[in-house]
This record gives sequence, C-alpha cells and structure tokens, in this order.
Amino acid sequence: MINTTPLSTNQIQASDQTASKLNSPAEAHSQFADHLKTAVENVNNANKASDDLTKALANGEVDDLHEVMVASEKASITTQTSIEIRNKVVDAYKEIMRMQV
Repeated sequence: MINTTPLSTNQIQASDQTASKLNSPAEAHSQFADHLKTAVENVNNANKASDDLTKALANGEVDDLHEVMVASEKASITTQTSIEIRNKVVDAYKEIMRMQV
C-alpha cells in the first residue's frame, strides 16, 4: 500500500499565495526584456573593459599583463555564453514552429 499524507491547510495556503504572486503576461514580458537588456549590457561592459585594458597595455599605461588577459578571457567567455544562449533560443523557436497544431 502506498503511504500518503493529506495536504495540510498551511500547504494549501502556501500554494494559493504562490499562485497569486504570478505575474501577468505584460509584467512577465517587461521583466524578461529587462533581464535580456541587463545581460546584453553585461556582455558589452566586459568587452569594453577588455578593449580598454588592451589599449592601456599597448600604450604602456598598464604593466599587469595578467589583468589584461583575465579581462580578455572574461569578455570571451561572456560573448561565447551569449552566443550559445542565442543559438539555443533560435533552436527552440524553430522547434516550436515545426510543431503541428
């Protein structure tokens, strides 16, 4: 026999509160757009920091090659990550478009 426990009133109230906190589609769209904008800004900032440090190293303003290389790798990793995320989103979109309704 399967052991089951009945739901308590606290669990039911907690699920009701969670459901009431869900956003409307317009709010979700706005939040997604904000997250996407922030992510793109982070990638841009990492690339700009890398470029600035590279130029400073070339001009002799910075002596720490390690710092420049770390910034360059951070920029590379954030760019590659954003490209992979974009590829996954495009693949998901294509898969949705192939679905029959």
